[in-house]
Amino acid sequence: MKLDFKQIAIVIFSGFLLSCSSDETVPAPAPTTPPVVIPPTTPNPPAASTLNYLALGDSYTIGQSVCTTCRFPEQLKASLNTMYSSTISLKIIATTGWTTSNLLSAIESQKPESNYDLVTLLIGVNNQFQHRNFSVYEKEFPELVNKAIMLAKGDRKNVVVISIPDYAYTPYGKALSGDQSAAISAEIDQYNTFAENYCNNNQVAYVSITDITRLGLSNPNLVASDGLHPSEAAYKIFVDRMMPKVKIALQN
Repeated sequence: MKLDFKQIAIVIFSGFLLSCSSDETVPAPAPTTPPVVIPPTTPNPPAASTLNYLALGDSYTIGQSVCTTCRFPEQLKASLNTMYSSTISLKIIATTGWTTSNLLSAIESQKPESNYDLVTLLIGVNNQFQHRNFSVYEKEFPELVNKAIMLAKGDRKNVVVISIPDYAYTPYGKALSGDQSAAISAEIDQYNTFAENYCNNNQVAYVSITDITRLGLSNPNLVASDGLHPSEAAYKIFVDRMMPKVKIALQN
């Protein structure tokens, strides 16, 4: 039997439809939601059960004219106690009137152990007050920083140096004969600039608190009852400013 052209066309078109219907339909992939990544929280270091803290300095460290718990090393210790689960052990080597020479001699005679997790150093105002030659500070400040590093388990990361307060902005400083305020501030700046440059060049943490003490005349609450030294409130601001560097020092 012969098929005419129309029948042939129908057969071909029917085959084409059958072949199309046999193809499987591939479903589109279901949309996925990316997982939520929660960054790990970093707890306040360290994990040690006891932290040893050594404070080196002069009247600003021993806390002349403020209560024992008002001086900045004690306030820092209290802040660390609330921040970490560790027990904080504090030793202070400081006396009112000490110069860099006195502090070096005291460290040599007391021979503290080299096991401190944190060492703070605030020294130099009495070099200026007693009109010592600046070259003495240039020689002895680096020696004290190196002593502090040695006492901090040989790790410079564990040392925090604090700038010298400016007593020109106190009632005592203002009352000095001849109004020596400008000269005092200029010399304090000289000492602090040397200390800061030395610390920066030797990867030692440096915290400037001098600007806080320069508010002493406009804010009497920052000056202790003797009219010369920082008050408890001033030391609290010292500690707040020091804390970021202290936390870095205490990281494992």
